[in-house]
Parts: sequence; C-alpha cells; structure tokens
Amino acid sequence: MIKTILYFHGFASSSDSGKAKIFRKYISSLNKDIKVIIPDLSNNFKDAVDEINQLIKLNKKPIAFLGSSLGGYYAAYFSKKLNAKAVLINPAIPPLKGFDVYEGENINYSTGEKFYLTSQDIKFIRSISFKKYSNQKNTLVLIESGDEVLNYVETTSYFKGSYINITFGGDHSYGSLDKNLEKIKFFLNI
Repeated sequence: MIKTILYFHGFASSSDSGKAKIFRKYISSLNKDIKVIIPDLSNNFKDAVDEINQLIKLNKKPIAFLGSSLGGYYAAYFSKKLNAKAVLINPAIPPLKGFDVYEGENINYSTGEKFYLTSQDIKFIRSISFKKYSNQKNTLVLIESGDEVLNYVETTSYFKGSYINITFGGDHSYGSLDKNLEKIKFFLNI
C-alpha cells in the first residue's frame, strides 16, 4: 500500500493551489496513514529536482506521484525512474514545446516572487524526460480537451498505453478534479 504521495504544482505556482487543497482534503478523508506532501518547489528547475530527490529519500515507500502541468512533467519523470504510480493532470510533455517564451524574467502567480530563467535552465528541464514514456501500467493521465496551454492530442500520444481519461471541454486549470477523485482513489488502490 502507498505510504507517501508527493503532489507537484505547476510552473510558477505553489502548494496553495486549489487542486492541491482538494486533493489533500480528499486523501486525508480516506486514509490518515498516507502522508500527502505538497511542497513549494523552487522556481529554479535544478533546485526543484534536488528538492524532489530529497523528498523521495526522506519519506516512506512506496511513493506515488501526482502533478499538474509542469508538476505532471516532474511526476512522470520520477515515477518512471522509480517504476511507481503516477497521476498526471494536464501534464506538460517533452520537449516542452513553446517553453522558450519563459526565458527571461517571470513572476510566480501564487507568491508574486520574481525569478529569471536562462536558456540553460530550459535546456536542463528538457533533459529530465524520456523520449518515449514506458511506465504506462502505473500511470493515470487526466486531461481536459479545452486546455489552452497544452495540446491534449499530443499528450495522449506521448502517454499512449497509459490509463487516459479525457474530459471534453474545460481548460488548463482542470476543473474536473472533483468528478475524478474516485478514479484517482481506485487507481492508487487507496
């Protein structure tokens, strides 16, 4: 049985997101023995990866990974690396097409913190991915076709063979989370 769930927020966001709060409350209502960790990941990609590695090292196994957008990118990477379960919500996929627009100064939407991304930062985040995803049996992908940031057809193609649930309509914020909590529960066997 899963002992720890690591939930990763999206790009320029924080642990204070609505999805993170809904998810934590739901899992806590099901099983008090599962530790749900929703870290405020660094806006610096290398630091964020180091933080995730530390969380993996310090917490009870088995670990499941959840993530939204860029957090889904992280969750896919680490779940494949560890052959662990993952639930990905409107996940970003390699090679992060269009991500170059974030080179330069950015603002974290949740905290207001300003941060700067270089071409090397973007090259690094692109390097932590797999050309072909091969953790399908352990992966549930939740997507909305109306996502204005990510192309849901490309997402389904990249995660081909995974458990994929498409809600038609919606947007990048994935307003369907409440309706799909039971699917997450059953997929993670909670």
